Amino acid sequence: MNFQFNLFNDVVETARKEMAEAGYTQLFKPEDVEEAFSRKGTTLVMINSVCGCAGGIARPAASYSVKQDVRPDQLVTVFAGQDKEATEKARSYFTGYPPSSPSFALLKDGEIQMMVERHEIEGHEPMEVVNKLRSAFEEYCKKEA
Repeated sequence: MNFQFNLFNDVVETARKEMAEAGYTQLFKPEDVEEAFSRKGTTLVMINSVCGCAGGIARPAASYSVKQDVRPDQLVTVFAGQDKEATEKARSYFTGYPPSSPSFALLKDGEIQMMVERHEIEGHEPMEVVNKLRSAFEEYCKKEA
């Protein structure tokens, strides 16, 4: 039992580290979510999880998609199943979308603009997810000249 617990904690910590290294700020508490989502501009939220499609598709897409000029103003992540209250608070902003993890939400001035839900991640190639995100960035994150 202790071995399984330690292994799970290692998986969670590795997943958190991947997102931090990609430039995403971890939101641990509902207050963190409120503060981040109240900022003006665009925010990409990655709802992280320990499932295989998170590790093999969503996190790599989260990292790769933001390596371009047109990208959200801020990158944040909540961890479903780990930081439950923060995740619940984040999901309260995603009106019209059922809970889904992993997933991505793009907000502008705290309002949901689009989501990439689990069914658009699981079973797809990472570059398909990257392309969805980049299309959304082009639509919602371009700066006015």
